[in-house]
Amino acid sequence: MKGLLAIAAAGEAATGLALLLLPSTVGQLLLGAELAGPAAAVARVAGIALVALGVACWPGPPRLGMLIYSAAVVVYLAYLGLAGDASGVLLWPAVVLHLVLTVLLARECLAPGHVST
Repeated sequence: MKGLLAIAAAGEAATGLALLLLPSTVGQLLLGAELAGPAAAVARVAGIALVALGVACWPGPPRLGMLIYSAAVVVYLAYLGLAGDASGVLLWPAVVLHLVLTVLLARECLAPGHVST
């Protein structure tokens, strides 16, 4: 079963990476339509989530997957806001929320004697 989980984790992480780097191409291949504008941004956040899911399911500490997700979402959403590509009312609250979660998860993961579960 561990081998199957590792294969599934690698597949999800690879799909996530593809969504991060080439969201429009993945949209075309999966859905028959290119992703543009807000759809590409949402696809990239989904890609971040799939990479984190792959990390969380890989043998090792599952909290690392959530830490990677939260940190990457902070960076990406802040980039969208600062570049002027996004301006929704919940954008900056989401950035702050994920920043707080990132700090708390990093502290927990780096705590001495921390046991990964």
